[in-house]
Amino acid sequence: MDLQARTSEGRRGAGRYLEAMPVKPPSKEELDLCRRCRLGEIATQGVPGEGPRSARLMLVGEQPGDEEDQKGHPFVGPAGRLLRSALEHAGIDDDAIYVTNAVKHFSFVLRGKRRIHQTPRASELAACRPWLEAELDVIQPPVLGALGATAARALFGPEFRLLRQHGQFMATRWSPKSIATLHPSAVLRGQDDAEQARLYAMLRDDLRLIANSLNSSP
Repeated sequence: MDLQARTSEGRRGAGRYLEAMPVKPPSKEELDLCRRCRLGEIATQGVPGEGPRSARLMLVGEQPGDEEDQKGHPFVGPAGRLLRSALEHAGIDDDAIYVTNAVKHFSFVLRGKRRIHQTPRASELAACRPWLEAELDVIQPPVLGALGATAARALFGPEFRLLRQHGQFMATRWSPKSIATLHPSAVLRGQDDAEQARLYAMLRDDLRLIANSLNSSP
């Protein structure tokens, strides 16, 4: 089957799955068929969210990174490992969390043989939004966390400003306790050890606010 035929089949498949999405979060197979934007063509595979449906906390990042794209699981690369360290320091059991991304395919540009992260376009966020909303509708998390500016805008709207509004709980239509914090990749991009330590402390402290909220909820 040629690329055009696969793309056509993918669009038909995605349409069928979109009709059923409120029943369950999207599976990897469904995401692999999705051609609602160009990322389904260039990425290795779709990366669905993972975690129990009974999760009391749902964390939404921006998109899979290079390692996630290769392995097919969210938050398994360097940023994911740092996130789990911060969760541990905040006292949050990561086994009880549902983790996902606002965009389900890796957006990148090639530089030689390297694939360099590229912030998803607004059209790509819009194309992936039905998948994210399906997860939110099924999980219905008591606490919802956005990791990074892209995820925060997806959940709180385009006017949200992460550095000014991080660490503040507010209600969204998906959760009465929604909050945004840094994406762990922002910590890794810190220019030196001092800046990385400062950014890590911001992430950890915001996660501690989440931990306190989880502990005070029935």
